[in-house]
Amino acid sequence: MFWLKIFFNTFFYKPILNALIFLTTVLPGHDLGLAVILLTVIIRTLMFPMTHKMLKTQNAMKNIEPEVKKIYADNKNKEDQAKALMELYKKHGINPLSGFFILLIQLPILFAMYQVFLYGLPFPAGDVYSFLKIPENINTIFLGFISLTSANIGLAALAALSQFWQAKLAFPPKTISPAKGDMGQAMQWQMLYVFPFIIFILGFKLPAAVSLYWTAMNVFAIVHEAHVRKKARETLLHAGG
Repeated sequence: MFWLKIFFNTFFYKPILNALIFLTTVLPGHDLGLAVILLTVIIRTLMFPMTHKMLKTQNAMKNIEPEVKKIYADNKNKEDQAKALMELYKKHGINPLSGFFILLIQLPILFAMYQVFLYGLPFPAGDVYSFLKIPENINTIFLGFISLTSANIGLAALAALSQFWQAKLAFPPKTISPAKGDMGQAMQWQMLYVFPFIIFILGFKLPAAVSLYWTAMNVFAIVHEAHVRKKARETLLHAGG
């Protein structure tokens, strides 16, 4: 556990803390809310290759939805269903758990954001890189009325709703079920219905800056999903033409 804590602090907590301090320093008015959003853009950019591959996989799963339905119709035994689904995924080069893996990568970042705002301001000077200086006056009021250092039910609800919307767009809804014997679909069901609820509960307890980060992350994911869908439709149209 000790080495795990060192790993987390070195590669997640301290880089995010110092990136946030740097962005807050260079932004007009030392606006912490804008710094959180800009940091989200940077993180999304770094994760782009992985998330783009995940979205392409999800769109591929939508395309094979008729074949998935046929498998459930033709195979009443759950083991046969699972075997046929895995063969189908392998045939099309699909990893049904890719979305879950991306989520696992995002969770340490979410925990790091929580750690950054756990004790409020000022930021702990001992965790700041030597070449950075913490601004004296940091604006922690987002949009003029939301304190980012305390919990906010509105932002918590927005984070949960954006998570649900993002998952709703990502997965083929007619094939999502927790009781069909397929691990990939069980994970999808949990991400669609269970995870937004967890995000709301966490957001209700955590500083609003964490909910703002998660909401911004989901908004960019939704925009990315729309772009991938548009490209996929254009490719199908060209192929059909």
